[in-house]
Amino acid sequence: MQKRRDFWGKHKDSENQLKTWYREASKATWISPKDIKSEYAKASILKGSRVIFNICGNKYRLIVEINYERHWVFIRFIGTHNEYDKIDTENI
Repeated sequence: MQKRRDFWGKHKDSENQLKTWYREASKATWISPKDIKSEYAKASILKGSRVIFNICGNKYRLIVEINYERHWVFIRFIGTHNEYDKIDTENI
């Protein structure tokens, strides 16, 4: 929760979309990447149960790791597209 708040504190335009994503993810019962793609067609599925979501029309990137069995979602990264370009998505 704190990562999201810190981020939208710096990037006010992301607040509503991050809150919406969080509400949807909290209610989701995804059991596979296919379930995510059916709701978020532009999401990118990575190795290690990681998923990249575009926020504010791809201005920002949200990377999460998902435990499909327990329905847990862990935020690994929220950043600008420029910051995203500088990270290793599989090891962040």
